[in-house]
Amino acid sequence: MAHSVIHAIYTDDDVLMNAVKEVKKKHLHINEIYSPFPVHGLDKAMGLAPTRIAITAFMYGCLGLTVAIVMMNFIMIEDWPQDIGGKPSFSYIENMPAFVPIMFELTVFFAAHLMVITFYMRSKLWPFKKAENPDLRTTDDHFLMEIDADGQNAQELADFLVTTGATEINLVANEEA
Repeated sequence: MAHSVIHAIYTDDDVLMNAVKEVKKKHLHINEIYSPFPVHGLDKAMGLAPTRIAITAFMYGCLGLTVAIVMMNFIMIEDWPQDIGGKPSFSYIENMPAFVPIMFELTVFFAAHLMVITFYMRSKLWPFKKAENPDLRTTDDHFLMEIDADGQNAQELADFLVTTGATEINLVANEEA
């Protein structure tokens, strides 16, 4: 089944931001915005939910801290206790100040690496993935707003988008898989 969308191309991020606000006032659904760089406040203007990656970062950091504590307790206290500088390793708590750098490093290591892996999986990015960018100019200096055109008067919608500052309007018919 053919699915039609309108691509409105903008040349300025401020004009794009105002256009998003105008489109949202008319209660139109924006599928996606392609941008060569992050536009501050665009997610809020589009009405997107806040990201939960910070929550996952905290959980991954806690996992790293747990791994560090269990690893150091096993290696330095239980498996092979050592007498270092005349101070025997009989308990983890007594030796914990010496382990703080390792605990910090593993916390950061787990949080950073697992966040990157989570980001790639959530955004469906992987090596050799074909780019899904509809217009190559959006990687350089243009912005593209994609709006559903199904069930709407395409010409009326195109005229409205021109009034919002769009420099180019394209009606595209996509085949859905």
